[in-house]
Amino acid sequence: MGTAKVYIGSPNGIVLCVDRRTKGNIEGTLFHGYEREGLPFFGFEDVLRKAEALFDMLGFPHRGTREPSFEKAARKKAGRSETAERMAKVMSDEELLRQHGDLGTFVIWVRHRQHSTWQGLVTCMETGEEIPFRSALELMKLIDGVLDRTEQKTVSE
Repeated sequence: MGTAKVYIGSPNGIVLCVDRRTKGNIEGTLFHGYEREGLPFFGFEDVLRKAEALFDMLGFPHRGTREPSFEKAARKKAGRSETAERMAKVMSDEELLRQHGDLGTFVIWVRHRQHSTWQGLVTCMETGEEIPFRSALELMKLIDGVLDRTEQKTVSE
């Protein structure tokens, strides 16, 4: 599928490029519009941690629950303010959509962070599937399912 029908259109849209999958863990690069260099990740937990850090810096989507006091203390100790830092976009949506993973590429829009998890929409660039998700766990399962189908298709060809 081409990028003509897919767009980021949101300050918090991320592109997840999956290059490898071993023993249920994914590896690859996470891209967002505020850094030219992608962020390498090793496992779903690392993806969630890095995306959460981005959302916290952007201040969007807003957390639906309060930040635990130990996280506030760690941020203060590291010298970061409690207010969201203003960030300037350095990559256009078109540049972001040109990024691709060897196994799969997913455009993720987290619309809400409620009930200590994420809600949003994920698009698989290879198939064009747009799938809503109600939690970060559901997002992980959706991505894993798409990768399973991709691997099965590759093996059968």
